[in-house]
Amino acid sequence: MGSVNAIFIISAFVLGGLVILKRDSMAPHLRRWMAIVSIVLIAFAFFLIVYSFFTMGT
Repeated sequence: MGSVNAIFIISAFVLGGLVILKRDSMAPHLRRWMAIVSIVLIAFAFFLIVYSFFTMGT
């Protein structure tokens, strides 16, 4: 796994954590879109983790 992938994976999970922790202080419209973006980024980060495990031996 490259360093760019690792940085993206860490930042995606940190963004998801921040959205969860600060959900009370965000505006409702912003909270909805931030949650959707966070879910998409975390799903892609999970895909990168699984893909890197599958291609580890080659």
